[in-house]
Amino acid sequence: MDALIHDTSFWTALAFVLFVLLVVWKFRSAVASAVNARPEAIRQELENAENLRDQAQAALAEIQRQQRDATAQAKDIVANAKAEVAHLKAEAQAKLEENIKRREAQATDKIAQAEAHAIQEVRNLAVDLAMAATTQVLTDKLSGRDGDKVVDAAIADLSGKLH
Repeated sequence: MDALIHDTSFWTALAFVLFVLLVVWKFRSAVASAVNARPEAIRQELENAENLRDQAQAALAEIQRQQRDATAQAKDIVANAKAEVAHLKAEAQAKLEENIKRREAQATDKIAQAEAHAIQEVRNLAVDLAMAATTQVLTDKLSGRDGDKVVDAAIADLSGKLH
C-alpha cells in the first residue's frame, strides 16, 4: 500500500473519481430537474399540439359551415334569378300580346276607315255620274229656256238631296 500512496496514477484516478462524484453530487439536482423537465416540456408540447388540432378542427368546421351557407345562398340567388326571369318573360309576353292586339285593332280601324272612305268616294262618284247622265239626258230631251230652268232646278235639288 505504500507503493500505492506514492503512485501518481493512483492519485490522479482518485482525484478524477472524487471530481466526478463532486460534479454528480453538485449537478445531480440540475440533471434531475433537466431530466424531469423534459417530460414536462413534451407534455406541454402535446397539449399545445392538441389545442392547435382542436383549433384547426374548429376552423375547418366553421369554414365548412360557411361553405354550406354560401352554397345555400348561391342556390337561393339562382332560384330567385330564375323566378325573376320567368316573371319578366311572362310580363314581356303579356306586353307583346297586348301590343299585338292593340296594333291589330288599329289596323282593323284603319281598314274600316279606308273602306268607309272608299265607299263614300264610290257613292260620290256614282252621284256625280248620275247627275252628269241625268243632265245629259235632260239636256237632250229638254231644250230651250224652259228646259234649262227645269234642268238647273233639278240639278240643284238633286245635289242637295245626295250630298
